[in-house]
Amino acid sequence: MPHYPDGIVQANVSGSEMNQAGSDPGISAEIPAANPLRFPVSGAAEAGGDLELTIYEQGFAMVKETREVELESGANRVEYTDIASGIIPSSVLVEDPEGGEVTVLEQNYEYDLASSSGLLERYLGREITVTGINGEVYTGRLLNHEGKGIVLETESGEVMVLQEVSGIELRNASELSTKPTLVWEIYSPASGTRKLLTSYLTDGIGWSANYVLKSNADDTETDIRGWVNIDNRAGMTYENAVLKLVSGEVNLVSSPVRPLPAGRAKETAAEEQAAPAFTEESLSEYHLYTLDSPTTLKNNQEKQISLFSIDSVPVKKELIYDSALGERVRISLTFENSKETGPGMPLPAGVVRVYKADSAGELRFLGEDGIGHTPLGEELKITVGSAFDLAVTRTRTDYRRISDNVERVSYEIEINNSKSEPQDVTVVEHLYGEWKILENSDEYEKTDAFTIEFRVTVPANGTKTITYTAENRF
Repeated sequence: MPHYPDGIVQANVSGSEMNQAGSDPGISAEIPAANPLRFPVSGAAEAGGDLELTIYEQGFAMVKETREVELESGANRVEYTDIASGIIPSSVLVEDPEGGEVTVLEQNYEYDLASSSGLLERYLGREITVTGINGEVYTGRLLNHEGKGIVLETESGEVMVLQEVSGIELRNASELSTKPTLVWEIYSPASGTRKLLTSYLTDGIGWSANYVLKSNADDTETDIRGWVNIDNRAGMTYENAVLKLVSGEVNLVSSPVRPLPAGRAKETAAEEQAAPAFTEESLSEYHLYTLDSPTTLKNNQEKQISLFSIDSVPVKKELIYDSALGERVRISLTFENSKETGPGMPLPAGVVRVYKADSAGELRFLGEDGIGHTPLGEELKITVGSAFDLAVTRTRTDYRRISDNVERVSYEIEINNSKSEPQDVTVVEHLYGEWKILENSDEYEKTDAFTIEFRVTVPANGTKTITYTAENRF
C-alpha cells in the first residue's frame, strides 16, 4: 500500500474502486489521519475559459472545468456537484495545475434518486421508523423491501413483515445525494485555496451538421449556409462554455446506453442572426471546430449555431440516368469544396437541403441528400430528386453467347422529354469483365474500369434513343 506524508495512506474500498449509485452508504473508507472535512464544491464554472466542452459526433462529450476548493492540511472530504447525470465516472481526471501536490485518495460517484425504492435501498441494514396503515409506529433495522412491503428487525430481535405502510421516516437523510455528486477523499499538504481542473466524459450530448443550399434561377450558383445542431440530454446546463466540436469517428469500447430523461419538454434554441463563427484545425486524424466565443447549452435543448455562410458558389446542375440506381432521371447539383469558390473548409457529414425561389420570389423546398465527411478540394454531388418530365425506357435488344467466356449484349435506351425546351442528360452504364464496345450510336466517355457515360441532348417535346453493343469476356 503506497504511503503519503503525515501518515496518510491510500483508502481501502470494498468492492470496486469507484462505487456507482446505489452502493451501501454504510461502507466507508478508513483514512488514518484527522477526520476528513466536508467541503461542498458546487456552482457552474465562470466564463472566460473555466468551462470547456468538447462534443463528439458519436453522442458524448468531454467536460473540462476549473473550480476553487478550500482545503485543510491533511485529509478532506470534497463533494463535487453540478455535474452531468450522464457522466462516465471511470473517466474522471482531477489535476492540480498550479502546485501538483493535491492527491485524490478515493472517489465515489453518488446519485440517489428521490424515489422510495432508491432511498430504501440505501437504508438496508439501518434503522428506520415505519407508520402502519392504522397509525401504529414501528422502529427497527430494515432487512428488506419489495413493492409496498417492509421487513423490519426490532431491538428485541423480532422480525416483522408489514404488507402495507402509510409512511417511512429515514434518519440522517441529509447525507444522501439527490443529484449527481462526485465525493472525493483528497489529501492536501497545506491549508488554502486550490484551483482544481476536473475532466470527465459524459453521455447524452452530441452534434451533427446540416446545410442549406439556395439555388439561383438557372442553377449556376448557390448560397450555402452550414449549421451545427447540438442536442444536450446530458442532464446539465453548460453556462458560458468554450465550445469545441470533433468531426470523425473516435474508437469506443461498447458500453450500456444510458436512457435519456423522460417526461420533459425539449427546447429548441432559435437560430442566432449574428451567430459567432467556428475556426477549423486538424486534430490527429480528425477535425476540430472551435466556436470563437463562449455559448450556453441548456439541458434538454437542441441548439443551432452557424458553422459558415457563403454566397454565389459556382454549381453545376446535371440530369443523370443510372439504371443501377433506379428507373428515373435524377437531378443533382455539383460543386467543388475549394478555398477559391467555397465553402473552403473540411465539411462534417450531414444533411443538405436545397431550396429555390419560384416565379413569385417565394422559396420552395426541392429536396435533400446526405453527404459524408468531405475534405477540402473534394467535389460534392447532391441528389435533389427525380425529373418529372423525363421518362426512360431501357431494353436489352439482343444477347449472344459467343463462347464459354464471351458474350455480346445490345441495349436500347429511349429518353422521352415532355418539356418545351431541350434537356441535357447523362446516361450511366455499368459493364463487367474485360469489355469493349463494338457498336454505339453516340460518343461515350469511360469514367472508370467498368463505367461509361453518354452525354446527350433530348429535344424539346421529343425523344432521344441511345444504342450500343458490348462484348464481355469473363
